[in-house]
Amino acid sequence: MSLTLHSDANATLVSLIKPLASRPGFVDTRVPGVQAMSWDYYVASSPQIYEPSLVILAQGSKLARLGSRTLEYGAGHYLVQALSVPFMCETFATQEEPMYGVAVMIDRTVLSELVQAMGQARDVTVRAQTPESMSSAELDASMRESVERLLHCLHDPLDAQVMGPARVREVLYAALRGPQSGVLRALVEQQGHFARIGAALQHLRDHYSEALSVDDLARCANMSASTFHEHFKRSTMLSPVQYLKRLRLLKAQQMLIGEGMGVAQVAHKVGYQSTSQFSREYKRYFERNPGEEGERLRISA
Repeated sequence: MSLTLHSDANATLVSLIKPLASRPGFVDTRVPGVQAMSWDYYVASSPQIYEPSLVILAQGSKLARLGSRTLEYGAGHYLVQALSVPFMCETFATQEEPMYGVAVMIDRTVLSELVQAMGQARDVTVRAQTPESMSSAELDASMRESVERLLHCLHDPLDAQVMGPARVREVLYAALRGPQSGVLRALVEQQGHFARIGAALQHLRDHYSEALSVDDLARCANMSASTFHEHFKRSTMLSPVQYLKRLRLLKAQQMLIGEGMGVAQVAHKVGYQSTSQFSREYKRYFERNPGEEGERLRISA
């Protein structure tokens, strides 16, 4: 596809996303699990965590850092976030050229149904037992068309209600036909380590405020503690203890900013017994005190 055609195709996506992006950040749409994204300003590198999803960009660009890996993706590309892993994210956008995109949650049940229906395609093999949890690809014609159909559907309440789930399914199917199909298949390969780590991460996200041990998580993944620890670190670039700590801190930030809760209340709610320990670890991770988040919220309001 020529640069002009790429530009025109991206402009079409922007025109469909723009009315859905009512404010900066992630905005829910009429279809559950689908969010419009926009920023009209540069966002410095900061800790983030996404649910397993496909993040399609129509304009602007993002830079993701996970461990020693740096991944840049921009207009006409999509990110495959197979596992919910904390990473550093930088957003490039301006008022003259905002960033526009759409995030489609990866429903593992739907993904599994699609993989089963497709069968074991001859041209698809999961080479790595533990593939990269985050990867990117260029929008091919099939993926772009399926995203466009989903976006069109979001503008009509009845279309969204009746056809929305089918359009999401179509996007996931297009991704399964694309260059990152291996990691998506690995996510639902029940006997594989990658899928088992994914199940453990879901358990962590559902119970992050509780006292959890590596043995508990290993049992959830149906793996020995040593094997679980090895594959967990390979998949997330973090140990289970480091992951839990970062997840709690990221959840705490959401509560401090989004819900305006007090520091002590948030510390307790995310599983900390000591408010002072929570404050120390929060400042070490975000490079500011948790009490400053409420102040930032008041300033920006």
